[in-house]
Amino acid sequence: MDSLLIKTEADYQAALKRIRQLGEPEEGTAEYEQAEILTMQLVKYEEENYPAEELDPIEYLKIRMEVLGLTQNDLVPYFGNKGNVSKVLNRKRDLSLNNIRALYKGLRLSLEVLVKEPTHA
Repeated sequence: MDSLLIKTEADYQAALKRIRQLGEPEEGTAEYEQAEILTMQLVKYEEENYPAEELDPIEYLKIRMEVLGLTQNDLVPYFGNKGNVSKVLNRKRDLSLNNIRALYKGLRLSLEVLVKEPTHA
């Protein structure tokens, strides 16, 4: 990915791939700066092309997991253990404030969507 601007779906997919490659770079490095810029561009592109206003937090989390290529095991650091991840994804437990903070900070998920009242389907 040569440009940091995301204008097309192909750019979006390339940016997601690059973010995965960067992992969690050390703050203050060029990789960290690139990850920050890409994340801002991804959020902008997603807001314009994949509006999340209508999603409840759990549906949103599942979609973001799919887009980012995450598994339930990848969410353990944000929930404490795999059992908690499973309970939240299966709507047996609501997101806690700590979960919301961790998901926002670690995965840069939308606070606006995460704090919504989930639909208990």
